[in-house]
Amino acid sequence: MAEAKPVERPLSPHLQIYRPQMTSMSSILTRITGNGIIVGVLLLVWWLLAAATSPGYFNFVNAIATSWFGDLVFTLSLLGVWYHYLAGIRHLIWDSAKMMDIKTAELLGWICIIGSVVLTALTLIIIHL
Repeated sequence: MAEAKPVERPLSPHLQIYRPQMTSMSSILTRITGNGIIVGVLLLVWWLLAAATSPGYFNFVNAIATSWFGDLVFTLSLLGVWYHYLAGIRHLIWDSAKMMDIKTAELLGWICIIGSVVLTALTLIIIHL
């Protein structure tokens, strides 16, 4: 019987040789945006609790929530909500065993990313009208 020849390659895909795919990137983005939504909700709950506490404390928290930092947190949370919404629709499509080929799956990933940015911009425009 012939001896097995050892292969000189990694046993699993390493970051140096692995090309990220849209499906894996969209999965990672779903986790990141989910955590971003949590930060926005925490800031909102803090603001509501401060409103129920005292005028002085509310003014302190309101200054943070309406500062550039609060605007950034709420805007990124809004982006996360839209991304989660579109990614949820994508998963409902996949749950019906449709559009699962690689090319269409990558297209749906780009639609989620671009769509969430567009919907966030439209929401901000509508809010500020």
